[in-house]
Amino acid sequence: MRMILLELFLTFLLVGFIAFGGGYAMIPIIQQEVVERHGWMNVTEFTDMIGVAGMSPGPIATNIAIFVGMQQAGIAGAIIAAIGMVLPSLVIIVAVGTIFFRIHQNKWVQSSLYGLRSVITGLILYAAVVFAVRNELVTSISWFTLSQLLIFAGSLAALLLLRKHPLTILIISGLIGIALYS
Repeated sequence: MRMILLELFLTFLLVGFIAFGGGYAMIPIIQQEVVERHGWMNVTEFTDMIGVAGMSPGPIATNIAIFVGMQQAGIAGAIIAAIGMVLPSLVIIVAVGTIFFRIHQNKWVQSSLYGLRSVITGLILYAAVVFAVRNELVTSISWFTLSQLLIFAGSLAALLLLRKHPLTILIISGLIGIALYS
């Protein structure tokens, strides 16, 4: 039991230290660790968990850590994984916040932040693609893929064009999912 707790802590500590851009940008790194490296879940379980973690209150990456920890080692695993995930952020925010306050107007700092935006956007798009196709090479458009694309397009249109509240979109998309896939 102690070994799995140590593995959970170190895995999510590593993810917390190397991942930038928020929870959705961390998903590919978490998937690599949880699915590929440790084999704690398969891809289908992982993508299902992302859906639940995304709808749950709180940061998605921390929610994922808690779910993985709970599945692997119960309450102790959930707590240890959560601590591993948030500890790097706490340490980094305190250190960087202190320094950044002094240098945030520097043109090199501003330029590096503009460069990071592209990387973060790419990581988020990668996570969306992996989540949408469940890590399978799509060679033809199936009914499932087409319906997922339509739900995505409708959700995006409702958010951007109709300015609907994200909670409304989540509820409606969930109901559509129940109607289509039950």
